[in-house]
Amino acid sequence: MSSQYDNPPRGPEVSGWAVGGMAFAASGLILIGLFQVIMGIVAIADDEFFVRTTNYTFHLDVTAWGWIHLLIGILAFLMGLALFRQAPWAGVGAIAIAMLQALNNFFFLPHYPLWSLLIIAIDFWIIWSLTRPGVIRD
Repeated sequence: MSSQYDNPPRGPEVSGWAVGGMAFAASGLILIGLFQVIMGIVAIADDEFFVRTTNYTFHLDVTAWGWIHLLIGILAFLMGLALFRQAPWAGVGAIAIAMLQALNNFFFLPHYPLWSLLIIAIDFWIIWSLTRPGVIRD
């Protein structure tokens, strides 16, 4: 005799696209996090490497941008690892870090425009992949 506890009800199946989206987001955050760490180290070690702009509204020393890139890169790397571990809070945290990273690179546009635009585009792709139905589950 079987009871309702032998076969508990399951939620909807997670599509392969959703699993792939989470894997992409985790890999992207880890990789971009490492790139951001490298950019931060370069900016801290040699602030002459990046273009210095004049008349930019958000003037901040390149070394200060380096520290910001370094910290956000570390956070992105750790959030990507948490996504791979499927931590329940990692999806929301990853979206927040990707948004913060995109905003940071928006302000960094005058110093390294093509790279900043590429990182912003990948951050939006990460956010999109994490907001697909079935990607983030409890």
